[in-house]
Amino acid sequence: MSTSVNSDLYSSLGLTAPNSATKTKDKSALDQADFLKLMTTQLQHQDPTKPMDNSQMVAQMAQLSTVQGITDLNTSVKGFQQSMASDQVLRGAALVGHEVMVPSTKVALEAEGGTSGTVAAPSAGSVTVDITDANGLKVNQLTVPADAAGEVAFQWDGTNADGKRMPAGSYTVTATHTDSAGAQSKLNTYVQAEVESVTVGTDGLYLNLKGLGTAPLDYVLRVS
Repeated sequence: MSTSVNSDLYSSLGLTAPNSATKTKDKSALDQADFLKLMTTQLQHQDPTKPMDNSQMVAQMAQLSTVQGITDLNTSVKGFQQSMASDQVLRGAALVGHEVMVPSTKVALEAEGGTSGTVAAPSAGSVTVDITDANGLKVNQLTVPADAAGEVAFQWDGTNADGKRMPAGSYTVTATHTDSAGAQSKLNTYVQAEVESVTVGTDGLYLNLKGLGTAPLDYVLRVS
């Protein structure tokens, strides 16, 4: 299959094809054909009065068998890599258009509606979520009760403390947990975002999230 056809296939699935480079044979390395040519030439030019020792012939044949085994192994590994790449394409295509939850300190606010996220509370108490704009100014603060240790969800309707609608864009969220004794601790925040496309990289899949940027597939905690 040509490179252009591969690119069209990735594009039709909402994926970005990885960069490909034309590989040329390394002239400094000997392959099986070169090995056979050298051994044949050696046999043709040997001294008839002092033919090659049988042990030397066996040793060279063993080396040839080793070279062939390594070549076959490389071919098998490349085939496995191609199969894994195809599997990644299918996995990536299935995520496009869905919402995923990933760890992030940012939330993307659309022109309408709000946004949501979650934190992991270490114990019962309350969770405070501060939302700041691109200039570092706090626009709102959310307080959510935590009945017990575990996941605590929060929702922001997109308004500031005065109830005024904030412009669409990226906002920073920070969460703090306060337990029953008044002790406070910082929490990691997890937000939901739509998968717009998927990039297949040399080290795995990367999700292109609407309003948030790129995140590795391993970061996904939930798909909805």
